[in-house]
Amino acid sequence: MESMKSKPREATGSDLSEQIKAATKDSHVRAENTQLMLNYQKGQITQTQYKLLLCSLYEIYRALEAELDRNADHPAVQPIYFPQELARLETLELDLEHFFGPHWRKRITVPAATHKYTQRLREIGKNSPNLLVAHAYTRYLGDLSGGQVLGKITQKSLGLSGNKGVFFFSFPGVTSANRFKQLYRSRMNSIELTEQQRREVLDEATRAFEFNIEVFDDLQKMLSITEEASSGKGNDVTSKTQSKTFSSSPALQFALGVGITLATVGMGVYAF
Repeated sequence: MESMKSKPREATGSDLSEQIKAATKDSHVRAENTQLMLNYQKGQITQTQYKLLLCSLYEIYRALEAELDRNADHPAVQPIYFPQELARLETLELDLEHFFGPHWRKRITVPAATHKYTQRLREIGKNSPNLLVAHAYTRYLGDLSGGQVLGKITQKSLGLSGNKGVFFFSFPGVTSANRFKQLYRSRMNSIELTEQQRREVLDEATRAFEFNIEVFDDLQKMLSITEEASSGKGNDVTSKTQSKTFSSSPALQFALGVGITLATVGMGVYAF
């Protein structure tokens, strides 16, 4: 299906896709070396963490895809608008229902960091649709690149069989990930932007990575504190940190899952 939209062309150093790679290179390296990223690659994920991962991803993609749908005819969005091939919302709903049951929507909880990210997506969708290009590119091509590997890691770690619980990682509308990524880059590179608009898109791509890195750092600290608390140490530090960051222990538990969430998303992004 994707082959009907456009014929890929080779990227050059002046292409937007290449410029995004160059602009976010340092952020790539920093995020790849977070402990959370390494943990996920080692298969150190529990079902609780994965379920919370799905909650966070659902909120992020609910915001992103709502804004892409709303701006589908915008000159900067139309070329990279592939809902049949890339949309993740329905797959996340299937996975959430698998783990939480038919009333899963009542159990969705989102931490401050994810809420901040969704707010940004809705803000630019309303005021600066050009910037959606940066988020769509880094998220979708990242998930597409790392999806197969991440899906297998998750299945093995949690003892899942078939696609149940891991629909998020499959892209049935994409017959060849490599060919589709070439097509997507070609379509994105065809978007007409002024120099100022191009700089803003590059800045937004970097900003998206920085959102993730900030949460990586915060959650690594939270993980360390939680480990101390579980062994009977650092109770005073835990109490102070919880009062500053979260209002309840369930929120703290959610934060631990979000760490894996961001590591999961990041692992795909760094492969594009």
